[in-house]
Amino acid sequence: MTCNRRTDLINGLLDLAAFLEAHPEVPVSSSHVAVHHFPEHDNDDDMRAEIDQIAAHVGSLIEFEDSQYGHYVTSVCFGPVEYRAVAVLTAARALHAAERSYTGCIQPDPAPVT
Repeated sequence: MTCNRRTDLINGLLDLAAFLEAHPEVPVSSSHVAVHHFPEHDNDDDMRAEIDQIAAHVGSLIEFEDSQYGHYVTSVCFGPVEYRAVAVLTAARALHAAERSYTGCIQPDPAPVT
């Protein structure tokens, strides 16, 4: 049997919806569910082009100027369920790498015992 990620995802979502509908006793604490797609390109122009193409297919706008992380994004919502395509551009990846480079280098003072 071949693995088809798209079909597997769709079937998993349908199975989850059927399960939750059949088991109202099972709590659902999240008020928002997002399915993310990240382009597999290695340059900004190709990633932006893919996000632009997705935006055209789903009829949504590009979110970029307001993105706090500098990501190039488009999304479409189905109630509280969102399909979100995100391009993490070179500058954002570099900033993240720089911030992560300090991981483990700074140790906070121990909390006082009360």
